[in-house]
Amino acid sequence: MAARTLNTDFPSRSGYHLGLGESLDNPELSWPDPKLVRECLAGNERAWAALIDKYKKLIYSVPVRWGLSQSDAGDIFQSVVAELLSHLGDLREPKALSAWLIQVTSHKCNQWRQQQLREGPATDETETATERAAEPGPAPDVLVHDAMREQALRQALFSASPRCRELIRMLFFENSPRSYPEVASSLGIATGSVGFIRRRCLDRLRKHLVEAGFS
Repeated sequence: MAARTLNTDFPSRSGYHLGLGESLDNPELSWPDPKLVRECLAGNERAWAALIDKYKKLIYSVPVRWGLSQSDAGDIFQSVVAELLSHLGDLREPKALSAWLIQVTSHKCNQWRQQQLREGPATDETETATERAAEPGPAPDVLVHDAMREQALRQALFSASPRCRELIRMLFFENSPRSYPEVASSLGIATGSVGFIRRRCLDRLRKHLVEAGFS
């Protein structure tokens, strides 16, 4: 597989969990995983970028739940991305990509913990890392369930219509949610229709999550 250069910057801890900005600019993010993987293996550079954008927050959420520092979580993230790019062609079932990523990332977090415990404290910084490593990690079933639920919500958002996606972003994912008149002006619709469209969009998201196995 040819070497590729990708943007693998990881998000800040405070904003790891969803992030809609990239989904508005990259339609490949709405592709189902089998198509996305197929296009990646065919050398589609936009598909490679979309693959990382689509799953970077899922990958980063795992070390965050393990209590790693931002620096350590970034190291884990980079390691997982490198493994993904190396072994994507070996993935037998592309639909299981998110579960594979959770498994690989959890394994690397556990390796980090074991290394910290073996090395022991030497400075204030490493002592803090060792203390974190000694704390119990998240239960695997809880970790997988939470991460899969978040990814299902991302996929629902990626698959939503551009208008629904933008409306939800403005109402729920901006630091200061916009008023209905502001949303209406931005979308070019009547203020009185914002509430109706909001309910319809949320109903579609709920349906997607139920179909994905989440209530």
